[in-house]
Amino acid sequence: MEKVILVNESDQEQGVEEKIAAHREGLLHRAFSVFVFNDAGQLLLQQRAATKYHSPLLWTNTCCSHPRPGEDTLDAAHRRCKEEMGIEPALLHAFSFIYKVALDQGLTEHEYDHVYIGISNDTPLLNPEEVAAFRWVNLQDIQQDVKKHPERYTVWFAICLDQVIEHYKKNEH
Repeated sequence: MEKVILVNESDQEQGVEEKIAAHREGLLHRAFSVFVFNDAGQLLLQQRAATKYHSPLLWTNTCCSHPRPGEDTLDAAHRRCKEEMGIEPALLHAFSFIYKVALDQGLTEHEYDHVYIGISNDTPLLNPEEVAAFRWVNLQDIQQDVKKHPERYTVWFAICLDQVIEHYKKNEH
């Protein structure tokens, strides 16, 4: 049974909870989102697998998940990039944010989300249990498509995309 780290609004650990229970009860827990860019400045997106317990087949950032109890968030981000996408980009912490939204299946995402940005030109080797497809997108195109068709994307991706792009451009990765 997979567990998540419960935190307060300062990201201080408050205990652990089973992942599905935390999402059913809307408990604030630690998460991360990885955004990988290539040398051409394109963002690597993944389409979530059809079998995911929430937000199936929606497009989202390169990788996202939860650190395990006792696991450093950056280490967890590296682990999941390899497990989901088959890539090992160098990652830098960009920013964090808290969000709370109702999802499908009666679940609620209430996350303290650590956002990491990385660079890779590798072709992903997808884990089909996690990811249905991938694509590299131009930043202007994805910003416009998220505004026109938000139903195609995960909620957390739409919430932080503009801030990720601003951070990416400012820091000239």
